[in-house]
Amino acid sequence: MSKSEEFTFRRAKADDIKDVLSMIQELADFEKMSNGPQLTEEDLKRDAGLTGGQEYCEVYVLIDNATNQAIGYSICYKAYSTWQGRYFFVEDIYVRPEHRTRGAGKRIFLEVSARAVELQCPRLEFNVLEWNPARQFYERLGAVDLTAKEGWHYYRVEEQQLTKLAKDLAAYKT
Repeated sequence: MSKSEEFTFRRAKADDIKDVLSMIQELADFEKMSNGPQLTEEDLKRDAGLTGGQEYCEVYVLIDNATNQAIGYSICYKAYSTWQGRYFFVEDIYVRPEHRTRGAGKRIFLEVSARAVELQCPRLEFNVLEWNPARQFYERLGAVDLTAKEGWHYYRVEEQQLTKLAKDLAAYKT
């Protein structure tokens, strides 16, 4: 069986979301952040546009055709750069450990790269933890570590601080 026949890569359906959430937890456990995921099935279905609302992310699954089971997933979204315009951001790529030597991760990466090209995005971006051995995998596929090359640092403002900042705006306007 060829690699193209071994797997099916497709947009997640509502029935896939339970498996995707399970794999999100597996990824969090691997990243030593087991308490991180707070999404519910309803959240992910809503945000993926599976309940008829606005789509905030694209959720994909990789199906093992021999078992018809989801063995990997990717969550991506459209983003914007003031330097180059649109780009495609990969929030997650995950393959269950027992399938990692079968080319499943490469298939997902190639598929999301092709999606970026389809969207006419000049670049694909993602984050990888410093200690994660997948860094070498991405670098072999041509990804460039921007922390090393350009010195970019990734920041986040969490919900509690975001709420405080929104309140600060109200005070600022008065």
